[in-house]
Amino acid sequence: MRLSRDDEKAGESISIEHQRIILKKFAEENGGIIVDEYVDDGFSGTNFDRPGVKRLLADAQAGRIDTIIVKDLSRFGRNYIQVGQYIDYIFPAYGIRFIALGDHVDTADRASAAMDMMPLMNVFNEWHAANTSKKIRAVFEASQRVGKYTNWNYPYGYKAGNDEKRTAVIDEEAAAVVRRIYDLRLQGDSARTIAGILNGEGIPNPAAYYTRLDGGKRQRSCSPLWPPQTVRRILSDPTYLGSTLQHRTARISYKNHKVVHVPKSEWIVTEHAHEAIVSEEIWDKVQATYASRRGRSDKAGRVHALSGLLACPDCGKKLKLKTAKNARACFLCRTYADLGKKYCSSHRIDEETLERLLLEDLRSLLGAAEIDGAKAEERFLKALKTRSGQSKTSDEKQLKALQSRLAELEKLTQAAFEEKVLGCLPQDVFSDLCEKYQSERREILQAKSKLEGRLCRPDPDGKAAEAYARRFRRYASAEILTREMCLQLIDRITVGEKYENGEREIHIYYKFFADGTRRGEDQ
Repeated sequence: MRLSRDDEKAGESISIEHQRIILKKFAEENGGIIVDEYVDDGFSGTNFDRPGVKRLLADAQAGRIDTIIVKDLSRFGRNYIQVGQYIDYIFPAYGIRFIALGDHVDTADRASAAMDMMPLMNVFNEWHAANTSKKIRAVFEASQRVGKYTNWNYPYGYKAGNDEKRTAVIDEEAAAVVRRIYDLRLQGDSARTIAGILNGEGIPNPAAYYTRLDGGKRQRSCSPLWPPQTVRRILSDPTYLGSTLQHRTARISYKNHKVVHVPKSEWIVTEHAHEAIVSEEIWDKVQATYASRRGRSDKAGRVHALSGLLACPDCGKKLKLKTAKNARACFLCRTYADLGKKYCSSHRIDEETLERLLLEDLRSLLGAAEIDGAKAEERFLKALKTRSGQSKTSDEKQLKALQSRLAELEKLTQAAFEEKVLGCLPQDVFSDLCEKYQSERREILQAKSKLEGRLCRPDPDGKAAEAYARRFRRYASAEILTREMCLQLIDRITVGEKYENGEREIHIYYKFFADGTRRGEDQ
């Protein structure tokens, strides 16, 4: 006996209990002794790696059974090659009779018409599986395109909503951990360091957290510790910005269930689909830290404020921090430190000197020019307008696709009505089609309304610009350099070699200037 989820979705009334009643009645009426029942509930017929089939084969090999009875051939399987192999080769080798009641197949009478038709029936059963799979995939894809969440699990920090679209709802306990991960990243901590902090505090990783929520019902044999890659995945997942990403993986075919990654261009993305856990400002800052140079941590897991941001203008290599017990910490060109003066000069500069120069330059820029916040807000709004123009293009494309689908639905509805009038379409089919088209139309209109609402002036109340100005005021009063400050304000710094007169050129490329650079001199 077998029943798959696809059978249920297709509306087939062939429950396990229904099959059991039919088979037991046949065995009793024909004087058979029931040795055992073999059930695969929830398994596709294209899959023969099923527990019921495995147990049946083991009993066949042990000589426990001499007859196998199924309701029809499709209950045994929908892979015509494997079904034929079992019925024509494997079962006869064990002296087993095979009976499919609904299809009138009985291997005891191989001269019957049903046995002659059996290969065609197996092909048709497989075609049915392929066709059902295609329809179900189409339904899933259509649901995803109108914003319905179809995955069984939700990203860490969210749980299933009760609405029709299963909209993700924030799980506050897990969301607090997600926000903390983003805050730690903004402070300059690496994914490895963040994982260490969470593990040190005994916070369970997502898999262990979900196991705890369902009372251990799920059979998970996993460590509760956070690996760095889990932290990186959370820091790069747009779900936390309010976007839903679906169709990122797929199975090769209805027969080969191996999961493969779908190209990014084919992902189905719905922006602003649910409440965000992190703000757009924090998201952009975190992504900017990944796009910029990454620093190296020391033995204690700390990352220097300027690590990865200093470069040699001659060879292009990074500057490395050199520390010693009886000497001041300084930065050196990595090429010089690794290969010697034959390949590059030292470009040596004291850590204390460089930090002092940088703080003085930042204070002169932020403390005087932008202490009132007006210029900061003006610059922010200009940058926001540019970024908004880029996202606007994406929204306009999505809006165009929705409008195109609306036009298609109008044509489909009209065609169904014409076929109904001509008598080519039964009333019940016509009603189902109209209901389906209208339901999809309502969902598209809702998504269209959201998109049109986003295609407006960015930051209408000026709150984002005010927050931007406040951040710079905070940096202007800073007494020491922090990793967070450097990552947010500095793109890179090049430190030149000293001239004969003792001077050198230091170029600081700031993220918040149009030309990106300031030039200072260290004497």
